[in-house]
Amino acid sequence: MAELDLGKHCQIDSCNLKDFLPFVCDYCSGVFCLEHRSREAHSCPEDSVKREPRTTGGSTSYPCSFEDCKGKELLPVICPQCEKHFCLAHRHQDDHKCEKLEVQKPRMAATKELVQKIVESKDGSKSKGRRGAKNSATAAKVALMKLKLHAAGDKGLPQTERTYFQVYLPKESKDSSQPMFFCSKWSVGKVVDYAASLASLKNNNNILAAKKLRLCHPQTGEALRMDDTLLSLLAHPETPLYNGGNVILEYLDNECTGLEDVSNYIMQT
Repeated sequence: MAELDLGKHCQIDSCNLKDFLPFVCDYCSGVFCLEHRSREAHSCPEDSVKREPRTTGGSTSYPCSFEDCKGKELLPVICPQCEKHFCLAHRHQDDHKCEKLEVQKPRMAATKELVQKIVESKDGSKSKGRRGAKNSATAAKVALMKLKLHAAGDKGLPQTERTYFQVYLPKESKDSSQPMFFCSKWSVGKVVDYAASLASLKNNNNILAAKKLRLCHPQTGEALRMDDTLLSLLAHPETPLYNGGNVILEYLDNECTGLEDVSNYIMQT
């Protein structure tokens, strides 16, 4: 069986490498290997001819480097990537099929995003509760800047010690919620007293038989312990509060441990 003669030798004398997928120069029509495919690498004799402006009738013109284009411009229009002259119609990378057109990065980013979505959809180890916690943390970060503009609180507190909440008020209140900030070192009991004062709420927490004003978790509805500090609750690994997040203030019976339905207070978190 006769052997197939595939590929061609590079025209650079010092190379002469046989390339099975040789490159043909658009300028000089020479055949070159991968290493010498660029005009600079093989010192293309036609390159300088096409780059230089032409002078005809006392005026200078710049011919377009795009294949088979006979367009000319009176001023140089140079691609910043491949550094060739082009007419206005072929000045963009896409229009002149620029050899240095960068298309890989956006495609890689889109591929990475698609892979990430597939991985997340297949990952059964993430519980619904953890996804909810992640969404709450993201929402809190977005809301924090807005809260800082409108929240009421002790203006004497250092910025580093302030913790901001959208406080959802008891059902009987005139307003549904108010933005407030508190000292992160305060106990929940002090936060309740201060919030009641800011919202002008009746506070009978010192009366044994009366309903107690309690601070509740915005997702679980659990009444927070009065002696816990905000710092400890912000750092809680399972059901944390978030700086910029929501809390619920409500009157509860003494034996009640929390709210049964938090959706009555917060329609969207």
